[in-house]
Amino acid sequence: MTEQRSRSGARQLRATGLVVLVLLLAGWASAGTPKSAVTPETAGSAQAPTSLQALPKNSDDYADLTVQELADGLASKSFTLVNVHVPYAGELPQTDLFIPYDKIEQQANELPDKNAPIVLYCRSGAMSTAAAKALVQLGYSNIMELDGGMSAWEAAGHELQFKR
Repeated sequence: MTEQRSRSGARQLRATGLVVLVLLLAGWASAGTPKSAVTPETAGSAQAPTSLQALPKNSDDYADLTVQELADGLASKSFTLVNVHVPYAGELPQTDLFIPYDKIEQQANELPDKNAPIVLYCRSGAMSTAAAKALVQLGYSNIMELDGGMSAWEAAGHELQFKR
């Protein structure tokens, strides 16, 4: 009798899991428009297509990114990726710039225009948070910051690159 209940419970669990999976896939399939490739004309512009642009801003007026959101965004990258960690402790793939978080205001001229999408990261998220707040104060309107930084990136199973 116990074995029969166990099998019945397992069947119900599998059926529930299947329903949840179908609903998730249906939501994912209808969640948005397909990503389009970055062309030389749209690279670095505020109108460059990216799913990251739709992210809500936090109370400090920049968006917090999860590792998965950034990893997905790298597939059709249309933003500037900036490592603000000092000292150098590795980097994410496709990093465009290295600007120390405490020099971001002085080196803002290295960044694209103030409306262009810019993603900041560091080792844990503390330095990139400081840099994001500084850029918002300077008038940058499309700033995103990787929650948990490179540590979260590695914890999710992604590898860091060491090029320096």
